[in-house]
Amino acid sequence: MTPRLALVPGEPGGIGPELCVRLAQRPRDDCTLLAFGDAATLAAAAEALRLPLRLLSESEAATVPGDLRLRAVPNAAPTTFGKTDPRNAGAVIDALTQAADACLRGELDGLVTGPVHKAAINAGGIAYSGTTELLAEQARCPVVMMLANEIVRVALATTHLPLRDVPDAITHDALAQVLRITHASLRTGFGIADPVIAVLGLNPHAGEAGHLGREEIEVIEPLLRELRAAGMRLEGPLPADTAFLPQKLQGFDAVVAMYHDQGLPVLKYSGFEQAVNLTLGLPYPRVAVDHGTALDLAGRGIADPSSLFAAVATCARMALRRGVSVEK
Repeated sequence: MTPRLALVPGEPGGIGPELCVRLAQRPRDDCTLLAFGDAATLAAAAEALRLPLRLLSESEAATVPGDLRLRAVPNAAPTTFGKTDPRNAGAVIDALTQAADACLRGELDGLVTGPVHKAAINAGGIAYSGTTELLAEQARCPVVMMLANEIVRVALATTHLPLRDVPDAITHDALAQVLRITHASLRTGFGIADPVIAVLGLNPHAGEAGHLGREEIEVIEPLLRELRAAGMRLEGPLPADTAFLPQKLQGFDAVVAMYHDQGLPVLKYSGFEQAVNLTLGLPYPRVAVDHGTALDLAGRGIADPSSLFAAVATCARMALRRGVSVEK
């Protein structure tokens, strides 16, 4: 059984294209790949890296290192590695939406995405807050952002919010949705039949019995009791400063953090190069690299491809666990 994955390089001027070229050098038996992007950019990345690249049609099979099947999404302007060009914003978004649409139609079984440049997309006249939000709107479903490596999985109750706005966003319904999506995804995407989820408190020491904040008492604790009664295994609310101790992590399948910088610094410290970004709740698995476009490294052949390699392997496993259709 071989899942069929879409591969989107992301920002043309960044390291995404060369990471895809490096990926094409590795023989795979866990999935087949179909790239969505600009042929000239990929060819230029291969030339810069002095690596072979043969771009194939969708009907051809990748048989030797350097083969990569491509559905062309041409850029509006030539690519210069190390520089963004707002004229190519439309192509970047088109590649993402075309690949996601192929997954929604069942043509492909999962989506792997490289890094995009938010400022360049917005400068190109496209209102863009992030790929997670873009895919959620396209699929018309709520989603949860999770980052994961071999040490820990961290899902976020809130994502890119100013800290002063976080407490108001931690509501019963919003947090319940995050926990339900995370629980379901651990079962279907990770094959964990009865997952244990650690839920962090919002305040220092998880509120210290109300002396350091009442969100735990008024929102988080009542919700956890409700969901435990429905059969979910939830630990918390836990103080964030001790929840990530190695001996405690051994008992958890995932951690739900209340805000971005509560959980992600620990994850990135524990293994940034192998970390991946997942969008939970979509009708297909989507896994992204956990790094930016690294314009200063682009075209130099020194960018670390580990996160993209991990993203593809993770997406392939998740697609297989979902009972995907297969390509012979």
